[in-house]
Amino acid sequence: MGGDEPRSSPFRPDLLEGRVALVTGGGTGIGRAISLWLAAHGADLILASRSRDHLEPAAEEIRALGRTALVRPMDVREPERVEAVVREAAAELGGLHIVVNNAAGNFLARAEELSVGGWRAVVEIVLDGTFHVCRSAFEPLRDSGDGAVVNITTTYVETGAAFMSHSGAAKAGVLNLTRSLAAEWGRHGIRVNAVAPGLVEGTEGARRLVESVGRLEEFEAGVPLGRLAKPADVARAVLFLASPAGAHISGAHLVVDGGESVGGKFSGPDEAAGAD
Repeated sequence: MGGDEPRSSPFRPDLLEGRVALVTGGGTGIGRAISLWLAAHGADLILASRSRDHLEPAAEEIRALGRTALVRPMDVREPERVEAVVREAAAELGGLHIVVNNAAGNFLARAEELSVGGWRAVVEIVLDGTFHVCRSAFEPLRDSGDGAVVNITTTYVETGAAFMSHSGAAKAGVLNLTRSLAAEWGRHGIRVNAVAPGLVEGTEGARRLVESVGRLEEFEAGVPLGRLAKPADVARAVLFLASPAGAHISGAHLVVDGGESVGGKFSGPDEAAGAD
């Protein structure tokens, strides 16, 4: 993986030394990359997901880096369980400094065919779940003196996307929640930001989307930097915002998509000249 490995990071390895981070959905895909990058820079981890089986392999990787990794099965839709996990894990590790809300649920669906249950499931996981975790983490984040929350959104919160009305609406709610909490919790020393990945190579979501609506090359052609995001690209953005490097950044929405959301498929004057 070369430059995608935490050991090749541009950040110093002790950047998060002494800090504790909670990552929801932290065992697979983007969440796994985020967890490993935080651990490789000194953080101890609390990994939360509905499935313990999704978390244990990532926890072993983190322990191999010399860091602590607690595995906590948790459904973010259940506020009582979320509160118990956050309280008990923070007490066991001596506090909580970083929260990454990465838990998500999504599928492609035409709006007119989307069931009420399907809509509700995505909104409850993405929007309600993010709120439950943030609310439960408020006190330990405040007590840490320099708490940081990073919520994972998506590039289409600003534009909308066909077949994504449920996910887009939920993620747009997360973006507004991010900005509202940034305004409200800043006085408590808590920074709240969001990272918006584009299509991320190798994830289950990317595989489903490419299989449903096109070839991988077609998506890559629309990215000015010439490739899809990798999980490590997202992890580096989260690490930046969660670390002292982002000490005076709050309420930001950092897009990680290689310029796709602003560049489209037009690559520049050379292409335009070739069309004459």
